[in-house]
Amino acid sequence: MNITAIVTILALGAVAFILFWGLWNMFKGGDPNLSQKLMRARVIAQFVAIIVILGALFFFGRG
Repeated sequence: MNITAIVTILALGAVAFILFWGLWNMFKGGDPNLSQKLMRARVIAQFVAIIVILGALFFFGRG
């Protein structure tokens, strides 16, 4: 596995972790401010994941 695949998996894992943490907080009736912070963090993590994936496709894609 090359470094691009590892970074992509880590970025997607971070998005999934933040998503499930936010869902857990919401279902247990946790702090609404924490839910907002987690939603913002998830959007930022998704942006980073998309940039990583597009960068990998641009630099290492075939075609």
